[in-house]
Amino acid sequence: MSLLPELRYPTVTEVVSAARALAAQRPGLCTLRQVGVSRAGRPLHLLSVGRARPAVLVVAGAHANEPTGGPTLLALAERVLRERALRADTSWHFLLCADPDGASLHVTPAPRSLFDYHLGFFRPAGPEQPEWSPAVLPPDRLPPETRALTGVIDELRPYLQATLHGTDLGGSWVQLTKDLPGLAEPFAKSAAELNIPVETGASDAAGWPASGPGVHVMPAPGAGAAYPSMPDDARHSTWHHVHRYGGLTAVVEVPMWASDLVDDPVPHPAPAAAMRRLAGRLIRDALEVERVLTEVLPRLDGVDGPLLRASRWALELVPGLAADWTHTVPADNTRAYIGSVDAFGRRLPLRSAAMLLRVLQEAEDRAAPALERLVASWSSSFERRFRARWVPLEHQIEHQSRTVVAAALHARDRAA
Repeated sequence: MSLLPELRYPTVTEVVSAARALAAQRPGLCTLRQVGVSRAGRPLHLLSVGRARPAVLVVAGAHANEPTGGPTLLALAERVLRERALRADTSWHFLLCADPDGASLHVTPAPRSLFDYHLGFFRPAGPEQPEWSPAVLPPDRLPPETRALTGVIDELRPYLQATLHGTDLGGSWVQLTKDLPGLAEPFAKSAAELNIPVETGASDAAGWPASGPGVHVMPAPGAGAAYPSMPDDARHSTWHHVHRYGGLTAVVEVPMWASDLVDDPVPHPAPAAAMRRLAGRLIRDALEVERVLTEVLPRLDGVDGPLLRASRWALELVPGLAADWTHTVPADNTRAYIGSVDAFGRRLPLRSAAMLLRVLQEAEDRAAPALERLVASWSSSFERRFRARWVPLEHQIEHQSRTVVAAALHARDRAA
């Protein structure tokens, strides 16, 4: 199946160069500065537009495999420069890439299919992700990218932090750390105009209250988790760091490939049985990757790196997650939610296999060809099951940009 994108995702270097050009063109309004360095010594850059004290912070690149954020951030900066009203009483600040090391390892700027996307796939293990590390690590072990991000939040004290995320296949949704009444309407309107499905039962927000279709509000501290085994808790991430200054975070998700199966609010006829079936498949798929890993580890003696760590970390999540799906009441009974869980269950072992494949190809290991065939088969099955259709990159960018602007306007009214 060929799903050829119309445009190419820019690299971090290209995003920084474009931001530098903007700052040079509008020196009275724009500044570009370094606000930290990564573990490997790569600079973290912040582009600022406007001088007002009330601030919006937009973060791109928190997950290396979600490349839409960089071009969306540039589109937002250009819009703020064009539209004086957006910066009349608000300054806008854009963290160009929260994880440049991760971005250097995810190498699919123009994926033609899910298989092509996974051939260059990288997503770090949880403790190495800048937004999530505070949920799983003590403060003295946080990576420098996390400290840079929280340092920017401490400096700016934004009333809104918008962090730009994405999914490989599915729909669009928003996660809020506090409710923003009124956001659901412009979000839904934008998605409809751009033919992007709204993921009304997103598994990432399982059990969260919704203020409108696809707009999920983080539960209060102490609320039970839909997946108790998961090691991280969004309430301990950098998303919550803005709360100490009265702000909130909006996480704006947009798909690369769309599926209408995650936008079906009709009740599923047997959600608990479906969850058990999906848990069984998750275990079976993970065991296939585990068998390859067990075979090759003796031949990888001395090999260590972010790809192998991330592959193993993904596999470690599987037993607990499968138990959650088997033994707890489904957080939602809609076809949309079951579809989202189905996608999640396919995604986790596929990503582990894809990253392990890259390790084996680098080592020229004899197990690589068979694992590549497995990654190809799973990618193709994922596409077929969800009837994947490419979302034009300009539509991904436009929808994410519109949603961030709408969130900023509603958050400004809320803060006033």
